[in-house]
Amino acid sequence: MKQLQLDEVVQRIEHAFGEELPITDQPLSEADSEILQRVLQNSAYHSFLQDQINRQIIRDYLVNAVMLGCISDESFSALSRQAVSCEGRSSLSLNMLMMSVEAANEIPPQSDPAGLKALRPVPGSPPHMVIVSS
Repeated sequence: MKQLQLDEVVQRIEHAFGEELPITDQPLSEADSEILQRVLQNSAYHSFLQDQINRQIIRDYLVNAVMLGCISDESFSALSRQAVSCEGRSSLSLNMLMMSVEAANEIPPQSDPAGLKALRPVPGSPPHMVIVSS
């Protein structure tokens, strides 16, 4: 089986992105800069940002699915109900990233997040995944 080094993949993607856009077009005072750093380094901000990303993924996916006629009213309603909670949005956006818009009616209903377990990598091992052929 072929092993894929995720750190190498991420590095290639980051390199392809080029320079990041500036966070502001205004110069910041030292006090403003300190406040901004505190906000950006806060874990609540990271949760907020991830939730905003999930919302955008869901919004774009569902708009595309509706425009292309790839989703039934029942599926749209079910997915909308799933998007009410933060956990539901996280699960839903992950499914949407992995499925084409044409498969919108096939997105599975929300699974129980309590059934998921955090992975514990072996200390010192590089991040990797094994590609499984179907």
